[in-house]
Amino acid sequence: MLRFALSRILSATVTLLGVSVLVFIAVRLVPGRFEEVVLPRGSEELRAQVAERLGLDQPILVQYGLWISNFVRGDFGTSLLTGRPVWEEFAPRIVVTGELALMALVMSLVFGGALGVAAGFSRRAAAQTSSRLFSAATMSVPDFVIGSIFLWFFSVYALGLTVGQWVPWSEGVGAHLRSAFIPALTLAIFGIGLISATVRLSILAVLEQDHITAARLRGLSEGQILRRHVFRNAAISILTVTAIFAGYLLGGAVLVEFLFSVPGLGRYVLQGILQRDYVVVQAGVMLAACLFVLINMAADLAYAWLDPRLRAGGA
Repeated sequence: MLRFALSRILSATVTLLGVSVLVFIAVRLVPGRFEEVVLPRGSEELRAQVAERLGLDQPILVQYGLWISNFVRGDFGTSLLTGRPVWEEFAPRIVVTGELALMALVMSLVFGGALGVAAGFSRRAAAQTSSRLFSAATMSVPDFVIGSIFLWFFSVYALGLTVGQWVPWSEGVGAHLRSAFIPALTLAIFGIGLISATVRLSILAVLEQDHITAARLRGLSEGQILRRHVFRNAAISILTVTAIFAGYLLGGAVLVEFLFSVPGLGRYVLQGILQRDYVVVQAGVMLAACLFVLINMAADLAYAWLDPRLRAGGA
């Protein structure tokens, strides 16, 4: 198990190093330098002074070396626009994005799992067809389209929910949850379809195996079969798509936060892109990449714990 874990850590390190290079290059390929954006009518001399003060005139390799060495030590740099440490800007926004992602993940697991179990154990063709159509529809429609529909619908029929405004916890638990529900549901729609499809297919595959038939002949109820056999055998597939969806939430939150005016990390990084704040964009993307890699590495370790054959093969 230790060898398997070390191999995954090495793979994650190489992946993050590659991501850091791509991110560093990509943000500098965006048309318009920072000094040109903040000083659209400034002289070339003034722009050169700004670039020199911020270290943007140094060779690219020097800039990359300084940035990545500081990032590894936990120093995300200073925002070019505000002059404040990036971590101070990130900290409250990470909490908001994390809360939104957690709510979406819980919704997806609860509703998607329930729909998948119901469809998986149903022997009616109509239930199978309806489940397939539902999953296809929810996974094919982009978040911003779903969010736009929700914005229109809940603006007309409020149903007691807050639309287009993020209410902090300090103004009341109920008011906060009412403002967070629609953005979280928008993020969760894809996950509900993905998880329901995975659970349904996993259950159908397990129920066709011989040991399930033997369990039924022994007189076990459907609930006992579900708890003792189906969930454990289907766990790897469910864990896989849950890890994929958790990573998807990191990217999906950007548009949803922008659409619903949620003061999260995704919206802040998007503003950094528009304002050419390289430091904010680099730190935001690298932080998201680190979280994505950690989630997938944890999922790999969980696979190995559930199925020792994977551990032996990966070693």
